[in-house]
Amino acid sequence: MVDLWYSENHTKGVKLSIKVDRQLYSGKSEYQRIDVFESPVFGRFLTLDGIMMLTEKDEFIYHEMITHVPLAVHPDAKKILVIGAGDGGAVRELTKYAQIEQIDLVEIDRKVVEVCKQFLPQTACKFDDKRLNIYYQDGLKYVRRYENEYDIIIVDSTDPFGPGEGLFTKEFYGNCYKALKEDGIMVNQHESPFYESDAIAMKRAHKRIVESFPISKVYQAFIPTYPSGHWLFGFASKKYHPIVNLNEGKWKELKINTKYYNTNLHRGSFYLPNYVEEMLKENE
Repeated sequence: MVDLWYSENHTKGVKLSIKVDRQLYSGKSEYQRIDVFESPVFGRFLTLDGIMMLTEKDEFIYHEMITHVPLAVHPDAKKILVIGAGDGGAVRELTKYAQIEQIDLVEIDRKVVEVCKQFLPQTACKFDDKRLNIYYQDGLKYVRRYENEYDIIIVDSTDPFGPGEGLFTKEFYGNCYKALKEDGIMVNQHESPFYESDAIAMKRAHKRIVESFPISKVYQAFIPTYPSGHWLFGFASKKYHPIVNLNEGKWKELKINTKYYNTNLHRGSFYLPNYVEEMLKENE
């Protein structure tokens, strides 16, 4: 009996190891290596270039926090742009809102969508929604073409190297600002503050977003399989404050089924540990 383990280095001295029953898929696209494993504890999970993207057991935390936070704040979001997110988790959450009329998904790697449809049906379950348009192209180039177009932009990118690198630049955030309507909101995965290399990427992203948007806040969630488990998201807006403008009553009336997100947690997620606050202030 051979013991199979997936291991990912979080730093030079720390790694995450997960026992694996079997490997379901391994292949290379023109952009990256794509693997899907099955584990007794985390269910199926997806890695890109050896980096954990999601597991069936904890993906709901990430996907709920990147979608329901802006949607509980924006009073009337109808047109949404999602950049990245080829696993379908963010799309799944967005389709729970009847008022949304159009979801444009821009994913650079068609193969990620195909693999997720085949092996990760838990997240890739709403690609047939009539409101969804998928564009297989570079998000940086896509967003350049639009002005005053979207209510919400969700940047569900991989880490700031490889195919996701351009989605952490000042030019990209400036283009997102331009592509949003005058009361638009952008949310992004903001890396982790805990380990030094992740914190550097997080601070750099924050500095660039602050330079582009009048309202720029950071919120947190705890995702067991991401480095340190402590993960941040960015909330950037032209008009709405994520706590002051939270439409709690209206969101509850929608009766959207969530496992992690609720409106109390929404407020609480913006209260950050002192060490994180200090890091962010340095870059504001």
